[in-house]
Amino acid sequence: MATTIKDIAKKTGLGLATISKYLNGGNVRVENRKAIEEAIKELDFRVNEFARGLKTSKSKTIGVIIPELSNLFCTHIITIIEDILRQKGYAIIVCDCRTDEKLEYEATEFLINKMVDGIISMPVSRDGKYLELPLAKDIPVVLIDRKVEGFSVDAVVVDNVSASENAIDYFIKNGHKNIGIICGPKNVFTSEQRLLGYHQAFLKRGILPKESLVTYGAYTVESGYECLKKLLSENKDMTSVFITNYEMTLGAIIAINELNIKVPGQLSLIGFDNMQLSKVVQPKLTVVSQPIEQIAQHVANIMLKRLSCEGPDEAEIINLSTELMMGASVLSKG
Repeated sequence: MATTIKDIAKKTGLGLATISKYLNGGNVRVENRKAIEEAIKELDFRVNEFARGLKTSKSKTIGVIIPELSNLFCTHIITIIEDILRQKGYAIIVCDCRTDEKLEYEATEFLINKMVDGIISMPVSRDGKYLELPLAKDIPVVLIDRKVEGFSVDAVVVDNVSASENAIDYFIKNGHKNIGIICGPKNVFTSEQRLLGYHQAFLKRGILPKESLVTYGAYTVESGYECLKKLLSENKDMTSVFITNYEMTLGAIIAINELNIKVPGQLSLIGFDNMQLSKVVQPKLTVVSQPIEQIAQHVANIMLKRLSCEGPDEAEIINLSTELMMGASVLSKG
């Protein structure tokens, strides 16, 4: 039979109120704390989190909804967020919505039914209809990487416009004009922002990029592979390409290797996210590096502030900068 706080009270001779105060994080006398901790250890006491949740309406769990569990950017961020929340006594429930708006909505319903205390989400839908569910119940929401228009919700994003513009600008400074880009899905915030930066880099120099140089993937290895082949087949004069996601960068490199294309001699390349790929590929890739640890830390800390009612009344939007990490995958044509 499971140990109860009554057993601890009997063991220590302390009142139930004192023991309950300790278990809920309150301050008790040093000698009482030591006695309670010794009794907990000896009796192998475990807090019944389910019962506590029913009593306090707090489950000490945070729901996390991501587009693809196979996406390394997502999993890296989740790992850091989980480490931070765990230190504060919270567990997470991760839902992979497969970049599907219907599954995103269903995942939100599922998490609310599980009585999560907050929801962290990397949005798939543009209208954000799923956000109406937690907001109607005053469940705090923090968005990762993407904002949703029409909703006053905390978010941590990077400056994707500048990230893309800086990459294309680097190509142009090295003498490239026919520069391809492999974007993500058309209806995704990050994809649109990175394409905007691509166009801005050209327009600031009075150059009008060809529509055939723009292609759209699905933030997957397979789509990066297919998009790179499509760009090459439709643009024989393309000298360089910017790939706006890690998985698509990997897919593009697979295609380049299959076609026996020399980088940067025949095709210059800039990828996305400073992960292991940039270090193992020869020559070393030039990549746009996102501050993944900072993103995760800000997301977790904002959520903790909301849960403790310490955050500002208005939505907190944190914008972080990226960095162009130099490799040897861009050929200077000057």
